[in-house]
Amino acid sequence: MTTKPSGPRAGRREWIGLGVLLLPLLLVSMDVSVLYFAVPFISRDLEPSSTQQLWIFDVYGFVLAGLLITMGSLGDRIGRRRLLLIGAASFSLASLGAAYSHSAGQLIAARAVLGVAGATLMPSTLALIRNMFHDEKQRRTAIAIWTGGTTSGIALGPVLSGFLLGHFWWGSIFLINVPFMLMLLILAPALVPEFRAPQAGRFDLLGSLLSLGAVLPVIYGIKEIAANGVSGERSAYIAAGTVVGGLFLLRQVRSDHPMIDLKLFRSRGFTGSVLMNAIAMFAIVGFAIFTTQYLQSVMGMSPMTAALWSLVPSLGIGAIAPLTGALVQHFDRAYIAGAGFLLGCAGFSLLTQLHAQSRIWVVLVGAGIYASGLVMVMTIGGELIMGAVPPERAGAAAAVVETGTEFGGALGMAVLGSIGAAIYRSDLASNAPHGLPSGVLSTARDTLGGAVTVSHQLPGRTGGSLLTAARDAFTHGMNVAAIGAAVLMLAAAAMTVTFLRGLRIETAQSQQNEVENPELIGSAF
Repeated sequence: MTTKPSGPRAGRREWIGLGVLLLPLLLVSMDVSVLYFAVPFISRDLEPSSTQQLWIFDVYGFVLAGLLITMGSLGDRIGRRRLLLIGAASFSLASLGAAYSHSAGQLIAARAVLGVAGATLMPSTLALIRNMFHDEKQRRTAIAIWTGGTTSGIALGPVLSGFLLGHFWWGSIFLINVPFMLMLLILAPALVPEFRAPQAGRFDLLGSLLSLGAVLPVIYGIKEIAANGVSGERSAYIAAGTVVGGLFLLRQVRSDHPMIDLKLFRSRGFTGSVLMNAIAMFAIVGFAIFTTQYLQSVMGMSPMTAALWSLVPSLGIGAIAPLTGALVQHFDRAYIAGAGFLLGCAGFSLLTQLHAQSRIWVVLVGAGIYASGLVMVMTIGGELIMGAVPPERAGAAAAVVETGTEFGGALGMAVLGSIGAAIYRSDLASNAPHGLPSGVLSTARDTLGGAVTVSHQLPGRTGGSLLTAARDAFTHGMNVAAIGAAVLMLAAAAMTVTFLRGLRIETAQSQQNEVENPELIGSAF
């Protein structure tokens, strides 16, 4: 399979502009994980209640996920660079507000505003890549860099947090955002072109509210189930969001200027790639909690040491972009994405053999293999999605991609986390030492961190036996979750090859034909 030039080639200005676009991408991704080490410091200074502490963590991700579709549509209408700059300025101000919060309520409000600003940044960066890189090969490389930036930001968050907290006060983890966003505000007007979709129509405020009402309850319900188990109330949140989602789709069908053009889903390249990326994020996010806890609570590393070691698997990601680009020159994209899922399966299969006494290389190699494979999948998926839509629709398409990955990540935490937790509780109930003081077993069964804490409060041999049993139970749960992830990777590989085989990225002219003749969408492939 050969690749022919599909548009004018980007020059130095566009590549430098891509580097500028990575600034907000890294910061928005890092803000998801930057609070991991800061909670004790924030709790000491602001004294949040348990409910407030949960909202300090979660409100950013909830608002971000709920507004992605809205902001993708808004960027198409007012200009993607303009929305990016508005988001950067808002992100800076919200970061200052978070850094200097004097109460838990102020910090929650600042985190919510950060989520709003983050929702403007994520789809804008991907959509602008579609506008800046018209040549297929260059766009593929740019999207690979964009994908690597997203995953690297999530991994760098805890490391940056640990470093800053070791030298400054907790507000510094938010204050670090400001100089980078100021760089974006200065450089983007000169290096990043503006783009506004022609004839996009008026902004649909009701549709925006419906999209928010659809996404927020579902994400919230999934995360609550992941943390606390299934209940009628948590299931009701998901059901309510699904109903509102149906109303949102109905409005899109009837609207002359919809926020999301549902005709895009007639393209198997678009639909298949959105699903493919969501499955990849399901596995990456769903399994991240296991590797983090394994390094800290099973291997006994400090949080900072564990965070540094967790960067090792991401080193292989740097080779994925050129490798993927070379493979696409000769092989069908469906086979390359399928191979990425098979690599993911191999990585998870290695982790099924992990035990509490394993050497560190086992978990790092396993994580590195599955991360590399899934980044390959997401690179192909991003390229197919951006290649399947004309520039006029890139903003809305990018928002759908990001929303899908948010759902995939939340569902991964719920499903894989629940599997691991169920095995952990069952094993520990059976293998914990007899005669434990009242309440100790209950605390130990809640989390591995709880088991580590209470084991240090027990007399020598009893505490050691409980700690060993807890670590073995957690590792067994991790093994079973890895089996589930490996099976999913196999199914995804088969689905990808079957569904996307023979797919080709259309030229700029054919994409323009689709804009002028929407009925052609879906028949092109």
